Amino acid sequence: MRTIRVETSTATILLTEAPAPKVRDRQTGEIAKDTVTGETLMTVGVVYIDDGESALIRVAVPESGIAEGLTLGAPVSLPGLVAKPWENVFNGQQKHGIAYRAAAVTPGAVPAAVGA
Repeated sequence: MRTIRVETSTATILLTEAPAPKVRDRQTGEIAKDTVTGETLMTVGVVYIDDGESALIRVAVPESGIAEGLTLGAPVSLPGLVAKPWENVFNGQQKHGIAYRAAAVTPGAVPAAVGA
């Protein structure tokens, strides 16, 4: 499936869940790794607010992309944020969704237009 770049320049992104290892297989507890580098993947929960709408999303980030000084509820930046639609069959049922991935998560700021 196609990977879609997500424009974040006008969005407010707030950290809602601290970074945690991404679990690849819930039954075995296997931790997800980047298929190219082998690096451990982490997930962070954020609320993405743009154009009067908001969404709670989880974003996969390589462990080396997790910046120091992240605070729950604070604005963050997600450089290289992409969305990838997926679909699969789990236990005989068709499932689908969108997976989000970023190169990093760093402390950010609320865009100037938001407070105006």
